[in-house]
Amino acid sequence: MRIVLVGPPGAGKGTQAAFLAKNLSVPHISTGDLFRANISQGTDLGKEAKSYMDAGNLVPDEVTIAMARDRMGQPDAAKGFLLDGFPRNVSQAEALDKALATDSVKLDAVLDLEIPEDEVVRRIAGRRICRTDSAHVFHVANQPPKKEGVCDICGGELYQRDDDSEETVRRRLEVYHTQTEPIIEHYQAQGLVVTISALGKVTEVTERAMEALQRARSAQG
Repeated sequence: MRIVLVGPPGAGKGTQAAFLAKNLSVPHISTGDLFRANISQGTDLGKEAKSYMDAGNLVPDEVTIAMARDRMGQPDAAKGFLLDGFPRNVSQAEALDKALATDSVKLDAVLDLEIPEDEVVRRIAGRRICRTDSAHVFHVANQPPKKEGVCDICGGELYQRDDDSEETVRRRLEVYHTQTEPIIEHYQAQGLVVTISALGKVTEVTERAMEALQRARSAQG
């Protein structure tokens, strides 16, 4: 299957993308991974992207699209792929449509992870990171440390990242509503959108997603 994964920050896209890609036996293609791979390998696209990033500028859509198209053309993506974090806006979605049409490839579904804003804020703003080892992550509600402000694993100080503050989270949500959410309407016009709730345990959301994707594939014949 060829799938685009959409959802606001805090919906669990990264986690679900990994599980879904494994269950569907397709590569998980994220924008971040594309940039890192091209830059580390020193490709022409990687060098171009790095020049923009080093200057503090956004990487142009055409560079991102070229990277995605190159990745989707690799052998392991011949039977499908899962795009995570791309397309990020309607112009990228339209460019992706053209690129896929040129390659005689069609998307099977756009999986929309739906979650209330207040839950997004609760999930992200509740995170606490260990200053000693950032791999040690806790949550004030879901996974609180035994002692407030202290890492259970190494005793380091737990803190809230600036990116995880409620104010920052709400700004990120505004950006999502303004820039990314409109792609859902773009794909609804093509009959591709499948919406599921992102609430519940990770396994429950994955099962929900797999069932929805299977229905979408059956509906397309």
